[in-house]
Amino acid sequence: MTQPSAPTPTAQQPADGLGLELTPGKPPILQVGKPVGADALQDWIGERAQSLEAAVLRHGAVLIRGLEARDAAALGRIGERLLGRHLTQTEAFARRRPLGGPVFSSLEWPPDQPMCMHHELSYALEFPRLLLMGCFTPPATGGVTGLADAEAVLAALPPEVVERFTEVGWSLTRSYNDLVGVPWTEALGAPDRAAAEKYCRANGIAHDWQPDGGLRTSQRRSAVIRHPRTGRRVWFNQIAFLNEWTMDPAVREYLVAQFGADGLPFNSRYGDGPAIGADVVEAINEVYEAATVREPWQAGDVLLVDNIRMAHSREPYSGSREVGMVLGAPVRLADCAPTHLPDTAS
Repeated sequence: MTQPSAPTPTAQQPADGLGLELTPGKPPILQVGKPVGADALQDWIGERAQSLEAAVLRHGAVLIRGLEARDAAALGRIGERLLGRHLTQTEAFARRRPLGGPVFSSLEWPPDQPMCMHHELSYALEFPRLLLMGCFTPPATGGVTGLADAEAVLAALPPEVVERFTEVGWSLTRSYNDLVGVPWTEALGAPDRAAAEKYCRANGIAHDWQPDGGLRTSQRRSAVIRHPRTGRRVWFNQIAFLNEWTMDPAVREYLVAQFGADGLPFNSRYGDGPAIGADVVEAINEVYEAATVREPWQAGDVLLVDNIRMAHSREPYSGSREVGMVLGAPVRLADCAPTHLPDTAS
């Protein structure tokens, strides 16, 4: 019996000048013919910046393979030419290590636990339009950064799910503690209560101080927005990633025992308050999985991602894995036709 052959890459025909490899189930790949030295890296990127921007706008992401960008300095040089102004991490759930310049490590998340589909800072009032990721050390196994088209996800979700979240939005609740995640002082960049309250007011976040000195917050955001460059609607949120039903059951059981059902370190709800059922979270994650494209990391790979168009994930892995990231080309939520925009005060 004849065995089925692997999908054959096809070169991209539109006049972007890149000759991308387009293979079903994989992100578009730009193969670099020969390594580009550190001293020529910015010129190489600069000559292709407009073509890369057009390709990312068309496809949502481009994986550049062969640049040999194996450290933060190289990734930072690429970011300077492609991303413009960069952002720092705000309201973090886990730490990122600064690697120099605008480059940070990927989130410090347990390697045996998946990091489900999400968009960077989709709960904030300002977020990056573009992400630049670079693989310095690939894992021994696993650790793939999956990508899912948020336009396709929106189209594939059950209509009743889309309608309800479009109408009421989603809310993110957080209970800061000393056991899980980062303290509120670090997440909000606030050295004291007055600074934390000022940050919350300026960013449309309701806050409540607990008797033990802890902080609980809640922020309502749009689940569906329009891409500021294309005008097309996208499913842009972290409803599933930050929901209790996406947690490993043993982890959820432990956290509920420690903090109570209403005191979980983070959880997502409907924007008007009710809890989100496990069936809805499962449906969202199933649609994400069906839309996911994957390509294992190789050392020196560079991945340019439209953070609004594409959600991304990180699969469990073994061995060492070092991936750097730059958050760039910031966009305000107010410029993306949100259905819910909170009042803010300085």
